[in-house]
Amino acid sequence: MGKHQYATSPPNIMTMPPGVPYIIGNEGAERFSFYGMRAILVGFMTQFMVNQSGVLQGMPEHIAQGWFHQFVSAVYWMPFFGAIIADGWLGKYRTILYLSIVYCLGHFTLAFMDTAVGIRIGQQYVLALGLILIAAGAGGIKPCVSANVGDQFGESNQHLLSRVFGWFYLSINLGSSFSIWLCPGLMRDPNWGPRYAFGLPGLLMFVATVIFWLGRKRMVHIPPAGLGFLRDLKSKEGLSVLGRVWTIYVFTMIFWALWDQSSGGEWTIQCQKLDLQFLGITFLPERVQVVNGIFILAMIPLFNYWLYPAISRVFPLTPLRKIGIGLFLTALSFVVIWAIQFNIDHGGRPNVGWQFLAYIILSAGEVMVSITGLEFSYTQAPNRMKSLLMAMWLLSVALGNQLPSVISFLIPRLKSIGMNLEGANYFRFFTLLMLGASVIYVFVSRHYHEKTYLQSQEVTPDERVTEPVLAGGTPT
Repeated sequence: MGKHQYATSPPNIMTMPPGVPYIIGNEGAERFSFYGMRAILVGFMTQFMVNQSGVLQGMPEHIAQGWFHQFVSAVYWMPFFGAIIADGWLGKYRTILYLSIVYCLGHFTLAFMDTAVGIRIGQQYVLALGLILIAAGAGGIKPCVSANVGDQFGESNQHLLSRVFGWFYLSINLGSSFSIWLCPGLMRDPNWGPRYAFGLPGLLMFVATVIFWLGRKRMVHIPPAGLGFLRDLKSKEGLSVLGRVWTIYVFTMIFWALWDQSSGGEWTIQCQKLDLQFLGITFLPERVQVVNGIFILAMIPLFNYWLYPAISRVFPLTPLRKIGIGLFLTALSFVVIWAIQFNIDHGGRPNVGWQFLAYIILSAGEVMVSITGLEFSYTQAPNRMKSLLMAMWLLSVALGNQLPSVISFLIPRLKSIGMNLEGANYFRFFTLLMLGASVIYVFVSRHYHEKTYLQSQEVTPDERVTEPVLAGGTPT
């Protein structure tokens, strides 16, 4: 297919771009696949993994936690390479399409793990191969998908950009909520088991790839920058942008160190020790995290149409202020988790409803940090560095996950030298870390000057070409 078949700049329209529904549909199915697999990963490693003789031999909890965070970290540092491929060589569309195929192969490798052949090879080896393929596929497309959303917009419909990033995030949580509920049930049902629990996400990833391919003629395909991309990266402006955004990302990095413990990690392991009956429902440990997606679905419209306008009537609610509020809320959610674990350590069995309270607070923080961070990362990037800035945003997630991973691996060694980070002490450490980072952020963010970049767009024949490529370029 020749590049001439596709639009290479946003149409001059006031309405939603025609390619957006395909991108949103693709994202919903892809997030179903990723979060369904992720939800059952720690449970499989600790309670379902067998050795080559077929005998149950799960990993110790702290080792499973460590490898879980290493996988999540890999998913979020791979975007750096995906961004280079997209912005410098293939363009976003082809990068997403090709790496989605790799992504599908990773899911089906995990499904193969629970077969007789997979067991004979060694489940740990098949698991490692599948996770490597998923990390390459999921990580490689991450900066391209969110940047591809922004590429569909120009100056005439930029007022819809915040709304579409909200819908984009809504599709993420809609897809993840369904999969987080379905996949644990499949894994723990003796009639189905891990092969189907891992196979269903693979099927949805295939659906996501097809949806994206179907929308190819409706999307804007921004051409790759080639060597110009590298020149922009090394330019004074490019280095200045990277330096500016990392003064913010260093704090969101701490946010992700905490948040990823709630999605299939440490909070799920804590759930195995809770009373899981609540409101007449008996939850599986891996299913409890589904409430995060449900709360997000409710909070996005509530925040966009009520809370944000209400706060803005009191003081201007800038993106940086949203992030700051979200950081404090995240620290507060860990106060609840810390208290729950303290109760468990002293022989109690708290009800899972207390963890729901922590999820409510954390979800509010996530809306303010994560959604705002996506839009912030896109608008702060020069036009030929969109995917790279998205990759930098995602790199903060990768670096954040290194912290709980390293600590989990070192827990026995740290205890031997008198630093006990087991149980409630583990969550106390992260609570205080997040609180301290939030306080420092307040002072650092006051000195950040925002600068907004949007893609130039097509003009009608009777329009004068007077709009600069840099929109809203004065510091605010």
